[in-house]
Amino acid sequence: MALYRSLRQSLPLARPIAFIRCASSSHSQQKTTSFGFQTVPEDEKEAMVKSVFNSVASKYDLMNDAMSMGVHRLWKDEFVSSLKPGRRGPMNCIDVAGGTGDIALRILDFARENYADRESCVQVVDINDQMLEEGYRRFKKTMYHNTPQISFHEANAQQLPKEKFADNSYDLYTIAFGIRNCTSMPDVLSEAYRVLKPGATFACLEFNKVDNPLLSTLYDQFSFSVIPLLGTILTGDRVSYQYLVESIRRFPSPPDFAKMIRDAGFVTGKDIDGAAWTNLWGGVACIHTGVKV
Repeated sequence: MALYRSLRQSLPLARPIAFIRCASSSHSQQKTTSFGFQTVPEDEKEAMVKSVFNSVASKYDLMNDAMSMGVHRLWKDEFVSSLKPGRRGPMNCIDVAGGTGDIALRILDFARENYADRESCVQVVDINDQMLEEGYRRFKKTMYHNTPQISFHEANAQQLPKEKFADNSYDLYTIAFGIRNCTSMPDVLSEAYRVLKPGATFACLEFNKVDNPLLSTLYDQFSFSVIPLLGTILTGDRVSYQYLVESIRRFPSPPDFAKMIRDAGFVTGKDIDGAAWTNLWGGVACIHTGVKV
């Protein structure tokens, strides 16, 4: 409970926070959810996760480099290239929990470099204003700055404002390393289904449980020993990195998450690697996809 108490003491809970990875509602009987290995009230997790990402926003790449030994960049490249944005013409894309813009930039670059597409656009959505500020700062250095191809929006993934994110309006929905931080993943998937056009694709890149016993043992030792230590050394923040490691272990297995995607209305491939999901690097990360019918 030390992790839980530490975050509770550091959080500004005086004002309500709608977190893109999380949304909650009040009930007569308080609902609980997971925060890493802890069980916490749903309406407190949002602020707790927000505190984590406030802490790491300016060090986002450093965080991911530490957690994946730098391989997250290759995973993100493979994630975007597998979707082939621009192949069938300009696309209207939404990248959720994507505040720093690294997936959005890959989408626009891939479409331009491979299909001479300068019309596809990406709306980057995140609840965390500091993450969005980091993304906006990065895009100021690119050719897409101040063009209709990129925009940044603060909003809740579980309840996207309909006046801004209309039904049946996007060709591609991406979310990378963000959905595991949600209070209710089914609500996120339901909103993804709502805003996508019929025939459009939902795509999620997320860390995964490793099945290979030897690799799993090595991965656990690295995750629980090295990553929190790196968080302390590199950023002075062990607590956030400890949570991020624990949140990976609480994420559903590929078959369970594929079922959640289907329950939201999407069609997926068979429950095997290479169909409903694609394992990366022995299953350390995983690409999950579904198509709206």
